[in-house]
Amino acid sequence: MATAERPAAGIDRMGSVLVRGITLLGDLSVFLGQTLRWAFARRLPPGTLAAMAYTVGVRSVPVIAVTGMFIGMVLAVQAYSQFNQFGLANHLGGMINVSVVRELGPVLAATMLAGRVGSAMAAELATMRVTEQIDALSCLGVNPIHYLVVPRFLACVLLIPLLTVIADFMGVMGGALICIHVYGIDAHFYWMHAQNYLSLYDIISGVIKPTVFGAAIAIIACHRGFNSRPGAEGVGRSSTEAFVVSFMAILVLDFFLALFLNGLHDLLWPAGGSGFPW
Repeated sequence: MATAERPAAGIDRMGSVLVRGITLLGDLSVFLGQTLRWAFARRLPPGTLAAMAYTVGVRSVPVIAVTGMFIGMVLAVQAYSQFNQFGLANHLGGMINVSVVRELGPVLAATMLAGRVGSAMAAELATMRVTEQIDALSCLGVNPIHYLVVPRFLACVLLIPLLTVIADFMGVMGGALICIHVYGIDAHFYWMHAQNYLSLYDIISGVIKPTVFGAAIAIIACHRGFNSRPGAEGVGRSSTEAFVVSFMAILVLDFFLALFLNGLHDLLWPAGGSGFPW
């Protein structure tokens, strides 16, 4: 009898997890719709967007720059021995730059910002929820989504792509530093192959992804903060959930965006190439 109950209990748990996941997705969709509506409905209060832009953008530059540089350096160290065995060391620049710009730069930069920016947003809004500051805004006639969520959403959407560009640049420079000055690869051939492999479409794709990632990070972090449980434990759990859900969303969105962008490239240029002069 106990053996028969175990599969049923497992199925019930799986069903409850699935229901919670679908419910969370629906809540996030509604929250995103409300944020977009308020983003275009009324002008933001003075100073709110600038303050969030400084927090999200300027204060994240050192972390993103170091992260991007070591992405390129690690790629160079790991790939050199394999490429050198086949006499393709001069082609390392193309491999490193394409990997950084297409995938590793956007994904790892967004993951780093989900931990630094998203968790902070969730903890801040969760504290405001616990201390009833959000309810106080509603009593004063101020829409909390317009005043609190929209500036964070716009700051993430506008600045996370720019931070990703910085991470990509530092990754390219880090890979070149290791390949040219440590492994002695000829700089002319390194940069020649790097230019031949990387297309303008790759750069555009590498900017589209972090724009979507930034929107996901902001919506998930703000949603978790707005729906925090009472007490200090609730604030900590909201911060943790914001990072975990954001990280999962980044990976899932990266998969579907890669499918979409690759399919769009093949549709626009079926014979190959980027379709751009560079």
